[in-house]
Amino acid sequence: MAELHQPARTIDDPAALFLDYLDYYRAVIARKLDGLSDADLRTSRLPSGWTPLDLVKHLVYMERRWLRWGFLAEDLPDPFGDQDRPGHWAVGPDDTAESLAAEMLDGGRRTRAIVTAAGLDQVAPLGGRFQPGDKHPPPTLLWILMHVFEEYARHAGHLDVARELADGVVGES
Repeated sequence: MAELHQPARTIDDPAALFLDYLDYYRAVIARKLDGLSDADLRTSRLPSGWTPLDLVKHLVYMERRWLRWGFLAEDLPDPFGDQDRPGHWAVGPDDTAESLAAEMLDGGRRTRAIVTAAGLDQVAPLGGRFQPGDKHPPPTLLWILMHVFEEYARHAGHLDVARELADGVVGES
């Protein structure tokens, strides 16, 4: 089970604060999956139709899209691999809580390496996600981290509701 470490209560280093909170939310999400049956992991109890595994797979790909494809402009073969068509999330039969949680935590380690090697005011380069002529200019790393944080926090809440509906477990643990 992923350990929960409360983020430091200081803003001396905003990058470290973001990274700590992202690690915290990844651990919360991994813990929310622990103890659910395969049927509960693959069944939606939400009006959106998302299952717990859908949510986690989305987070894995979302972070990859924003940090690697977006901020680093890496050439990713399938940046939208969490979708089988736009707006419809795709979890395969080989996707498990353990495999997706491991991918999510691995993505967090990559994010930490990316963020510690850059400045928060650094702008994402063109290429990858951001192209010349796009409607909006590429964002800064700070903007990207804020967006990724928002995604994790929002979907941790969705997963909390799904878990409560599945077996009554509520809260961060």
